[in-house]
Parts: sequence; structure tokens; C-alpha cells
Amino acid sequence: MNQRSEIADGMRIDWDVPIEMDDGVVLRADVFRPLSGGRHPVIMTSGPYAKNLPFEQGWPWQWNLLTTTWPEVVEGTTSKYNVWETADPEKWVPHGYACVRVDSRGAGRSPGYLDPFSPRETRDYYDCIEWVAQQTWCNGRVGLNGISYYGINCWHVAALQPPHLSAICVWEGAAEWYRDMNFHGGIPSTFWPWLALTQILRVQYGMGTRGPINMHTGELICGEETLSEEELEANRCDLARELRSHPLDGNYYADRSPDWAKVEVPLLSAANWGGHGLHLRGNFEGFIRSASQQKWLECHGFEHWTTFYTDYGREMQLRFFDHFLRDAGSWVEDQPPVSINVRHVGNNFVPRAESEWPLAGTAWTKLYLDPRKGALTEQAPSQAETITYDALGEGVMFRAPVSEEEVEITGPVVAKIWVRSSTTDADLFLNLQLFDPEGKEIHFIAAVDPKAPAAFGWLRASHRKLNLDLTEEWRPYHAHDEMELLVPGKDYECDVEFWPTSIVVPAGYQLALSIRGRDYDHGSQVVPLGDQLAPSTGATGFHGVEMRGCGPFLHNDPLQRPASIFGGEVTIHGGGATPSHVLLPVIPQER
Repeated sequence: MNQRSEIADGMRIDWDVPIEMDDGVVLRADVFRPLSGGRHPVIMTSGPYAKNLPFEQGWPWQWNLLTTTWPEVVEGTTSKYNVWETADPEKWVPHGYACVRVDSRGAGRSPGYLDPFSPRETRDYYDCIEWVAQQTWCNGRVGLNGISYYGINCWHVAALQPPHLSAICVWEGAAEWYRDMNFHGGIPSTFWPWLALTQILRVQYGMGTRGPINMHTGELICGEETLSEEELEANRCDLARELRSHPLDGNYYADRSPDWAKVEVPLLSAANWGGHGLHLRGNFEGFIRSASQQKWLECHGFEHWTTFYTDYGREMQLRFFDHFLRDAGSWVEDQPPVSINVRHVGNNFVPRAESEWPLAGTAWTKLYLDPRKGALTEQAPSQAETITYDALGEGVMFRAPVSEEEVEITGPVVAKIWVRSSTTDADLFLNLQLFDPEGKEIHFIAAVDPKAPAAFGWLRASHRKLNLDLTEEWRPYHAHDEMELLVPGKDYECDVEFWPTSIVVPAGYQLALSIRGRDYDHGSQVVPLGDQLAPSTGATGFHGVEMRGCGPFLHNDPLQRPASIFGGEVTIHGGGATPSHVLLPVIPQER
């Protein structure tokens, strides 16, 4: 595989530039840089989604939805070089930046063993950063900027402290391989094994002529070599097997998660209110727990591939990197430490500057579960009451009083639930939901689902043990280092972490808490995205997943939720000596 260079669309483009790793494996990178020559700051990504698979080719319905709703995304660019979840070089090179994309080991046009988020992959990223910094066209400053996978591995490589890494923008990037990505509250998620099959393996190095061909260049996206299925399988990890064999947190997950004490680089962490399941928790944890003295938090809405590309997102990223890579602009003076877009009914967002997270002046408000009335009340019932549901069923709901005035809820949510199970374990799926005056549920655009509730929380009861050193009143931190099975018929206190949320409850609307035995499902058969936007298969959603409220972030592996253990009945207690409650972050109108 030979590198080549050309001048096209106002840029110098170097294709398939070789970067040799310490073990002799050669990764391939594409470099886009100004025609003016000289030295430039670098915006960089490295990952397994294929560096030259065009966004519009690999993710057509997402591309159509994005560009139809936000035509500004395609203004001033041919979009030929716009790749999924990475910066469009045609919108960055004119500002004096070089853009570098690397196919990580075993993916796209880079050979090697494919092992997502492994220590080897992270070390490769470190070496690529340092290689870039030594090039004659680089000014010695490298910034990392990307969505999801390309944000997640920013946290990981930043913890290795590459000398020339100058700043990171983590756009909707999870962080902890255990809590954020694979075991929500200890409940196994099927997302990453599914994503590997649908999105990563289709561009594994060695697919060759069986893989995709770039619609603009005619080149093979997965390298010139075509390997057999047996060879491909031998060159990749079995992600599903790896996760099933590691049900508890430990070294395997620590090796694929950041050490926050070592993340010292300036950072912009951008979260999505609808990012439950992947694109949310890690951004808040990274902002709070990283050691960086120069860090900013932003939170927005819409689909997870949207805001990064809009003028709002791109201009924010540009101001951030101008300051740390070019010593230009007034980012530090102008950007508040926390910038949120408060979410309103109708998927409207109102921007607001804040000083800290959780928000200053938060009125932490407890609402108690009344099982007899199915209500959330300001005072706990004086007598203990219970309600029982099918442990794998739709569960029960507790409704708050109809709101007499507009109320804003922005921040982390926590529930303390007293639970009894008829078996040795129970999976608790909690949802914060909103209903209008007619009793119709109000849904919100999530990162990867168009109709989701206001917030999600999860906990496997046997994982209720807390890490007290990291637990806060507003955010329990579960240890996940051992299973404490239940004694059937005995009562247990469980603290359930909800991922952060923002919702302004209008007067006349009603908030509710549901506790279920399975993933949330709004009941629709399929949520249409419009005929012109739907995938050619006719199925809707992300890679054909039906959009029923959770998108692809599901917990439905029967091997990890056998009915013999997670079936039976669950009983919820309230009042008396077992006052189950939910803690809400109410934001006063005047603070």
C-alpha cells in the first residue's frame, strides 16, 4: 500500500501516510493541510470506523437527516471528505489547521489485531500524536476532536500524557468501559457487541474487495488485501465473549478507562441530554473528576451526530482550539465554565451560562414513593406500604402532583428504593417521565432515538454496594467489584444512579417515576423517520434497530438475564421504616 499526494478542493491531501508502531505494525493516516505551506496546528482522530468511508456513504439516513434539517452543514464544503464523527477538513483547513485521521490497528487500511479500546490501541494513539508533532508541517501542537468513539479515546490517551497533546474536545464521549458503556448499574448492555458487528467489523482491515469502495475515489476502504473469514476472525477480539467473561469491574475495564488523576490537558467536554446509554455520563464525570485545571463543560440536545457539525458546535470547537493550539481569540475570557442548553417541551433548548456542576443553587428535592396511591409525595407515608410487579414486566409508576407552576429540573437524579425479590437478584430499570394535561406522555429527542423519556437509571440489585470514597449524595458510585446476592423475601436498600437530565416542566404537566423489569418501551411499533430518510431496508433507527425509546442501548441478552434468576416478582416498599424516594435537582427561578 503506497501513500500518494494530491492538491484538491483547496487542500494538500496526503493519502495513506505510514506511521510505524514500536512492534513494526504500520498504521495509515490521511492528512489534509493548507496549500500555503508552513507549520500548522493539528486536529486529529484515530479509530476503527474507516478514515475514508464518507459519511453520506456509510451512514446515509443519518446524513440525509442531518443535512436536510441543518443545511448549514454542507455550506462551503463538497462534503467528499466528511467522515462519520470526525471534523470536516474543508471547514478546518481554511482556518489554518491540518486535519489528520488515522485508521486504528486492524481497521480500515491499517493492518493488525482489532481490539477496540485496548491498551495497545491507546498506546498506538499516543505514538501517532507524537509522530504528528514531529512533522515539518506541524507547529508542535496537537488537538483531538471527535464524537463518540473519537471522543471516548480522547480521555484514554490523555491519561497517558503525550508531550505534544495540547487540548482535547470530547464530544459526547463516554469514558469508563464498565459503567458508561457495558454495564449500566451492573446490568449488561448489548450495545458494543452489536455495534462491533454492524459498524466496526464491516470495515475491518482485510475485507479488501468484499468491503466498501469509496464513492468518490474508487479506492478500497479496508485495504488492498482480501483475507478469508477465518483470517479475519483470528485478527480480532471476540468482544461479546470478552465482556461476558468479565461481569465485574476490575483490571480488564481499568485498562480501557481513563485514570482521571492523569488527565491534565485542557479540555472541552460536550454532553447530550439525550445520551443515556453512552453519550452523557462520561462527559460529566470527566469534567468533574479530571485533574485538568483548564476545563469546560457544555451540554446540548438533538441526535448525537448533529450538533458537532452545526455552526453552533463547530464554531465553539474552533474558538477552543484557536486558544490552545494557536494562542488566538478570547476563549478563556468569554466561555463560562459550564454552558448548558436547558431542555423544554417540544425539544426546544435555551442556552445559559453556569459556574459549576451540579449547578450552583440547586434545591435538592425529595419526593417519596407512596405504593398504595401510586404517587410521589413531599412527605413519606407514615405507614409502610408495598407494591409488587412481574420482575421481567412493565413494572409500576408513581406520579407526582400536577405542577402548579413551571419547574426546572437540571442535574443528576438519584433514587433510593427499598426492594424485595422472590429470587436471588433483580434488575431495576427506572425512568423519569413527563405527561401533559391530557395524560399523554411527552417524549424527547435522544442521541440515538427520536422518542425517549426525560431520564434513565439502572441497577442490578446484587450490585448495590457503593464505593463510599466516590459516592456523593447526588450521585451514587457503585463498586461493581462483587455480587451480593439477595435472600428471597428479604428487604434491601438500593441507591440508583440516573444519568444527568434537564427538563422544564410546564404548569399543568405531571412528572412520574416508573420502575420496570426491562428496558423502557413507549409502545409504538415503529417511529417513522420519513420515507426519504429511512434506511433502504425499510427498518427505522440506527443500523436497523427499531426506535422504541432506548435506541440500541438495550439490556436484553437472555444469557445474562435468565428468567430463573431475574424472573419472579419484585416488591417496592414505601413509607414507614422503608421510605423509598427520588432526589430531584430543582433549579429555582431566582438564585
